[in-house]
Amino acid sequence: MGQNSSDEAVLKELGNRLSRYRLNRDLTQEALAEEAGISKRTLIRLEDGEPVQATNLIRVLRAHGLLQNFDALVPEPALSPIQQAKLQGKARKRASSPQEDTEENSSWSWGDDA
Repeated sequence: MGQNSSDEAVLKELGNRLSRYRLNRDLTQEALAEEAGISKRTLIRLEDGEPVQATNLIRVLRAHGLLQNFDALVPEPALSPIQQAKLQGKARKRASSPQEDTEENSSWSWGDDA
């Protein structure tokens, strides 16, 4: 799947792959839905490439034994050395707010503006 694939194309490919996993395990949709704890209709929608709740996708991935691949999908982000120094062991909880650089807000000067 390419970076520029449409949402619909990604969902369709995801559904196709999950369907192939199910068929490789020789499971019916009903059996997999029961194993995953979701309705058969939800599994059909997922395999057809229709949008479903993320929790239902997670349940199907778990039933297929695919959750260990989560790090490949969304790797743990690395902190830059500057971020590490700023945090000093504290986990980041929010983004910085934009700084306005106006003369009124700036306490820095060249020293010849007196």
